[in-house]
Amino acid sequence: MINRVLIRLKIVQIIYAYYQNGNKNIDTAEKELFFSLSKAYDLYNYLLLLIVEITRHAQKKIDLAQNRLTPTKEDMTPHIKLAENKFAMQLEANQQLDDFANNQKKNWAEGQEFIKKLYEEIISSSIYKEYLAIEAPAYTDDRELWRKLYKTFIFNNEELDQLLEDQSLYWNDDKAIVDTFVIKTIKRFEEKNGASQALLPEFKDEEDKDFARKLFRRAILNSDYYRHIISEGTRNWDLDRVAFMDVIIMQIALAEILSFPNIPINVSLNEYIEIAKSYSTPKSAGFVNGTLDGIVNQLKKDGKLTKN
Repeated sequence: MINRVLIRLKIVQIIYAYYQNGNKNIDTAEKELFFSLSKAYDLYNYLLLLIVEITRHAQKKIDLAQNRLTPTKEDMTPHIKLAENKFAMQLEANQQLDDFANNQKKNWAEGQEFIKKLYEEIISSSIYKEYLAIEAPAYTDDRELWRKLYKTFIFNNEELDQLLEDQSLYWNDDKAIVDTFVIKTIKRFEEKNGASQALLPEFKDEEDKDFARKLFRRAILNSDYYRHIISEGTRNWDLDRVAFMDVIIMQIALAEILSFPNIPINVSLNEYIEIAKSYSTPKSAGFVNGTLDGIVNQLKKDGKLTKN
C-alpha cells in the first residue's frame, strides 16, 4: 500500500526534522521514518473500519426500532439495505482487518457523534436513494455504493480530518494518499473471497522498502556533496537565504537522481516539484524546478549523469 509518492514525502518530512531538531543519529531517524510509514498503514486499516462502524450503526438502529413499544415513523422504515450491505458485511468479517482492530486496539468508540452525523448524511443522499431504488441489490451494487459514498463523504471531510489529527500527528498529511488505496481496496473486493479477501500489503515488495532506506541514507550521508552541487547551481543566490525546505527537497531529489539509475529523471523531478508546491513557499515549485533542471543539465554536460 505504501507507494513511492508517500515514501518520498515521509523522507522529506523526517530529514527536515532531523536537521531542525539537531538529531545527528541516523539510525534513530531511520527508525522514525519506518514508524511514520507504518502509521500510514494503520490509517488505511482505520479508514476501512469506518465503513464497518457506519454499518454497525445502521444495524443498531434496526435493533432499537424492533425493541420499541411505540415505534416512530422512522423506526418503521429502518435502513435494512445499508445494515445488510454485502460488501460492508464482508469487510466486517475480514480476518486481516479484525486482526488489526484487536492487535492495535483501534475502534471508533470515541467518534460516535461523527458516525451518527455521517450516517444521517448518507441516508439523506441522492446516492443512497438511487441505491434504495434497486429492488434486489447484487454484491456489485453494494460494493459500488460504498465506493461512491467513500468518495463523496469521506474524501475531503474536514471534521474527519480533525478527528484523525487528534488521534495521530502522523496522519496529518497521509489521508489524501491513503484514501486512494481505500478506494482501490473496495474495487478489488470479490464476494467469493469472503473473510479471506486480502487487503493491500504494507509494502508492495522489498524493493520499495529498500528504496526508502537507501534514499534516506544517501540523502543524509552525501549531504555535503549534494549541497555543494546546489550551491553551484544557485550562484546568484546566497544558499543561506534559500528556504531551508527547498534545500532539503533538492538534496533528496539529487540523491534519487544520482542513486537510482532505473528511475527516469523527469519522474524524480516531477515528484519533488509537487512536494515543493505543497510543503514550501508559494514560489518554491518554480525555484526548485528551475534549479534542478539547470543542475541536471550541468551534470550531464560534465558526464556525471548519463540516464535520461
